[in-house]
Amino acid sequence: MGNYFTIFIGMSYLIGAFFIPRWRRKKVNQNWKFFELLWFSICFICYVIFLEVQLGTFYFFIPLSLLLLFLFYYFKEKRRLINGFLFNVFLIVGLMYLGVLLVRTYNPLLIGLAGVTGVVFVLLLLIGVYALLVFLYWNALVVLRKEGHSLANLLTLLLAIGLTIFLIFTYFSPRILPSWASALFAILPMSMFYFFIVFYNFLTISIIYQFNQPKFKQDFIIVLGAGLIDGQKVSTLLANRIEKAIRFYHAQVLATENPPKIVMSGGKGDDEHLAEATAMKNYAVEKGIPEEDILAETNSRNTLENMQFSKEVMEQAFGSTHYRAIFTTNNFHLFRAGLFAKMAHLNADGIGAKTAFYYLPNAFLREFIAIVVMNKRRHLMVCALIALMMILLSLVQYFFVG
Repeated sequence: MGNYFTIFIGMSYLIGAFFIPRWRRKKVNQNWKFFELLWFSICFICYVIFLEVQLGTFYFFIPLSLLLLFLFYYFKEKRRLINGFLFNVFLIVGLMYLGVLLVRTYNPLLIGLAGVTGVVFVLLLLIGVYALLVFLYWNALVVLRKEGHSLANLLTLLLAIGLTIFLIFTYFSPRILPSWASALFAILPMSMFYFFIVFYNFLTISIIYQFNQPKFKQDFIIVLGAGLIDGQKVSTLLANRIEKAIRFYHAQVLATENPPKIVMSGGKGDDEHLAEATAMKNYAVEKGIPEEDILAETNSRNTLENMQFSKEVMEQAFGSTHYRAIFTTNNFHLFRAGLFAKMAHLNADGIGAKTAFYYLPNAFLREFIAIVVMNKRRHLMVCALIALMMILLSLVQYFFVG
């Protein structure tokens, strides 16, 4: 029975994996990778449940309940950082569950997955930090060469230098510091570990949020502005946002014959000759979008104002608040833009435009720092608690342990 079901699941997955790309080619939205991942997950979960039922136990309800909890909160409100934490809790518990199931069944598929996971984990332990350092230095050089020497472009370099100093000091500190001083020094790595967890949760939900599949029934597409080249020309970064909106515009027209309005959002900076929204509108018109299908919001100075002022423009144009809207921005900026949309009480999710790979690490670091600043009180309280605990431990070692 077990072998037959294994063959059935394997064949079902292969048939689905073969036909999904062909099925998506017939759709207006031809993205097939999300559905391939979804189909694999469904097949794997069914297989694991079958193995559990064969054992006469139902421990799979533990990770399954955590997955359902994540899905409930995610679809209730996608734009929340807690969703990244919930998914990672599910992931950790799920891996622990699979490890226990492996010991109980010695299933060949689980053994193979465990072997691959184990190799990756060992490699991360052995060379992970050093590989990360090499990558950060390489990425910093590429960004500086292609994007210039502004502070925003130095983040990967600063992180690489900071990690290098930290690793050197960590290596020598046990030899030169007394135990009580080592406890004080531990404030830094513990705080770094805390921010690593926060960053990992942020990165997780940022990646998950990329899988938005908005329906082709939108009334508006908001395009978030960005700086202009020489104060008047649309940059490559901004052009990608506009192109993403244009592709969705044409796809919706093809699917429903009901074109959405494109809201170009961006004011005039001190170093710009015209409002960003005006330059964006000119770009879209040159690309064949009818001028009557473009609205311009020319007063905003940041992402929050993009959302607030675009909301006013859409309400005025639609005549009510019952419209449907999405926004486009670059993929690294997508989740934080969603947070700003939530702050503006704008019911809109985003779709992300692709960004050059070399630009992503620096950009995600910048987004993470911005989100940390948005919740600075919470993070300061955690860091203060870590510092207090280590100071107390240091005092105990100094006065009572010696």
